[in-house]
Amino acid sequence: MSTIALVDDDQNIITSVSIALEAEGFEVRTFKDGEEALRGLTQRPVDLAVLDIKMPRMDGMELLARLRRQSALPVIFLTSKDDELDEVLGLKMGADDYITKPFSQRLLIERIRALLRRQELAQDEANPTSEAVLSRGDLMMDGSRHLCAWKGRPVPLTVTEFLILRSLATRPGHVKNRDQLMDAAYGDAVYVDDRTIDSHIKRIRKKFKGVDDEFDQIETLYGVGYRYRDPALVPAGSA
Repeated sequence: MSTIALVDDDQNIITSVSIALEAEGFEVRTFKDGEEALRGLTQRPVDLAVLDIKMPRMDGMELLARLRRQSALPVIFLTSKDDELDEVLGLKMGADDYITKPFSQRLLIERIRALLRRQELAQDEANPTSEAVLSRGDLMMDGSRHLCAWKGRPVPLTVTEFLILRSLATRPGHVKNRDQLMDAAYGDAVYVDDRTIDSHIKRIRKKFKGVDDEFDQIETLYGVGYRYRDPALVPAGSA
């Protein structure tokens, strides 16, 4: 049974969504603001968190930033309808997915299940016969422990970021278009737009540059997609 944290200051949402999730077999822990949630999730971690962005005392953005200092907990943001700024900021800060209010409870449950499946895939639990550790030069990715390192230094990635990078690094020099990266990270049951993939790529690059200013392994081929640089096949500065 997976445990879901639901953080929202709207009691109607807390009540209705909790009932729906419990009916689907999830254990639910609820919090009415970010401060309460931070204390609770630090003491007792969960499998996934659904966070409202606009809350009193500590909003969802700040809560996510603090959670990211200690874990790669999968996070889905609840954001106001048509508020693109919230969506973009949330993805840049490391959220795995977002849903706009008002939302369908069935849609939320589908997104939760999809994200939990992606987490299992990232840990190689869904396919235990696959290679657990991927090494590409200075890059090391251990799916069984959800660890990523560059030149021996850890790079903290979310579940979505991990799956996107692994998809690219599995075949260096080969171009992956956005649809292929969507399938790798989200599965074919969930649709996201191109902006979502681009935001994740920017976030991955930023994290690696925080470890190494000269990191340039992920190349953009405008109008086509992305590829992981293969020094043996792709001359530096070709894209």
